[in-house]
Parts: sequence; structure tokens; C-alpha cells
Amino acid sequence: MLEKKTYDKLLGHAFDIPVKVDYWDGTSEVYGEGSPEVEIELRKAIPIKELTSLPTLTLGEAYMNGDIEVRGSLQELVASAYRSVNSFITDNSGFLKYLPKISHSEKKSKQDIQSHYDIGNDFYRLWLDKTMTYSCAYFKDENDTLEQAQKNKVRHVLTKLNPERGKTLVDIGCGWGSVLFMAAEEFGLKATGITLSQEQYDQVKEEIKARGLEGQVDVYLEDYREVEEKFDYATSIGMFEHVGKENLPKYFEQVQKLLVPNGRALIHGITGQHEGVGTDPFLAKYIFPGGYIPNVAENLTNIMNAGLQLTDLEPLRRHYQKTLEIWYQNYSQHIDTVVERYGEPFSRMWSLYLQACAASFEAGNIDVMQYLLVNGTSGQGLPMTREYMYKK
Repeated sequence: MLEKKTYDKLLGHAFDIPVKVDYWDGTSEVYGEGSPEVEIELRKAIPIKELTSLPTLTLGEAYMNGDIEVRGSLQELVASAYRSVNSFITDNSGFLKYLPKISHSEKKSKQDIQSHYDIGNDFYRLWLDKTMTYSCAYFKDENDTLEQAQKNKVRHVLTKLNPERGKTLVDIGCGWGSVLFMAAEEFGLKATGITLSQEQYDQVKEEIKARGLEGQVDVYLEDYREVEEKFDYATSIGMFEHVGKENLPKYFEQVQKLLVPNGRALIHGITGQHEGVGTDPFLAKYIFPGGYIPNVAENLTNIMNAGLQLTDLEPLRRHYQKTLEIWYQNYSQHIDTVVERYGEPFSRMWSLYLQACAASFEAGNIDVMQYLLVNGTSGQGLPMTREYMYKK
């Protein structure tokens, strides 16, 4: 009875929409005013101490294991929790002390990246678009397909650099090479990719040969901190979230070192617009080991300390929400295949991850930013207005 009263207290303020909870003992409660928009089934009792100290990890594991089922929109349920200022789910005070100290040595960084990206290209092919781009798309029109929106994003990134044909570009954390190939084929650049993922490296090498781009595009399987060459331009998409809080200064210092004087960089990554812990126990354990999401102030401080200057800053929160929603739609069409290959808990884990991330962007809990930087004085080598960014 005492445990049920504690659940009432916790769940009574957890969401800003009416939610029905079906308890393991056959009883039900509706929290909030009006008809329930989402229904949660708790198939077994979850220890209150675990629930309050590590809420996202505890609930995430319970969902993975089938101890919790959600009927209705899981994305809306999570977004509701993020919007609710009194939700125990977003109260970080309880679990800060439980977060492990994370190593970001070159060896550990390689292990972290490979644990996520080396699940296998076949897994990502199930739900990514043909470009195999695993980052926020850019929807110039709300009816753009995911593939078109991903090409829009890469073109938007490269156009912002205002690059001159024949010059050099390095893509830090190059993924499956979408930036490299467009940089070479559309913008006439000599492009170099850096990755720690063996799967991505092998795929890019094959694609270079298939496209006949030997001599114009290359890729290296190495840590970005080992690169010593200088480049006219640098791009880095969805990378700084992997380097860890303690390495953010070094990351931006390395971007500066890779650029020639007055060289330009376009850095694209998930960024908080409020103070927060920057990490999540569930994501750290199951999805992005070693991951850390910095806020805007952190990044700008590190950018300035690295001797770079900011020329343009663009938030793309709504674009990432839509990207994730499409990814989940694609993923949900292949659930049976995922279960067969990887098992039910893995399938539910990724289902939760994609929907919860979409919810986090929907609620403004996180954002994604594009930082246009110059290794010199702001605006150096760029047109006087932003109009050039939208001509392509």
C-alpha cells in the first residue's frame, strides 16, 4: 500500500497530459485532468529507490525487458515528461552522483564509437535513407523525402563554407561519406574523411572506388587528434557529442589546428539550450557510451578559447525532430527483422531510443546547432550577408 502511494505521488506530477496507469495488481489510476491520451501498463513493481535515483535507466530497462508497455504515442509521453517541470523523470538531482567518470582516451573513444556504429551496416540500412546519413536532415520543404532532406543538409553545410573549387576539406567523423562525396562531386574539393568505425571506413573505401574518386577523396581509420595535415575547410557533423566534456576544449583546439589561417569550419551537433548534466544513464549504458551533450555556452567558451571566431549560428531543433520521426517510421516497418537478428530487448531498446530522442527535441530538452567558424576574424572570406547560404 505504501509503495502504491509513492507511485501516486511520483506519477501525479510526471506528465503534463492525462495518463492512465494500469498497475501489476489489476488496479488503474488516471493522472491528470481529462481523458487519458496515453496508457502505461506496469507489469511488475519497480523499486522506488531505483526509480527515483536513476529514472531514465530504470524505466528504459523495464521497457526493454517488457515490464512496461505503452499504448498510444511513446514519443508524446516522453515529451510530456520533459515539459512537466515537476516530473521526477527530469529531476537530475538524484542521479548525478551515480554517473560514472568516463574515459576518453584514444583507445576508449575507438571502443565507444565501434560499439555504436559497428553493430553492422545492415542494421542501419534498415531505417536510414540511401545516403546512409545518420544525423539531422534539413527539410527545405515539409514534403521533402528523408533522402532529399539529408542531401539538403550536406549541401547546406558545404554551401555555408563558401568553398573555392580545388581546395581541401577534412570531415571529422565522416560517417558513411555523404559529405565527402558531395564535396568532391558538386563542389570540386579534395576531401579527406576521418573515422574510428571499421564498418564506415570499409564502406567509404568501396564507395570511393565505385565512384572513381581515387585521388580526390580519401578516408583514414584514425583518431581525429592524430591528424597533422592542414586544410582549407573542415566539417564535423554529429561528432562533438562523442568526445566527452573533458575533451571539448581539445576538440575545438584540434579543429583550429587543422585549418589554415582564415580557414573555415562548419560544426554541426546536438547542443543544449539550458543548463543540464549533458548525459543520460540509459543512453550512456546502451546507445552512446561516453556521450556528452554540451550546452551553447560551453561550446562558445571552448570555441573562443581555441582561437576560433563564430560567424554564424543556426538552431535546427525541428529538423532533427522530424528526422527522428521518419527514422522511427522506417524502423517500425522492420521490427520483425530486428527481433529475428538481434532479439526482442535490443529491438525495444532502439524503438525507445528513437522515439524518446524525437520527444526530447519536440520538448526543447535538446537542440541541434550549426556553428560556422573561422580560424581568423569573423566573416573572413565570406559574403557580407547570409543570402549566399540559400542560393543552391
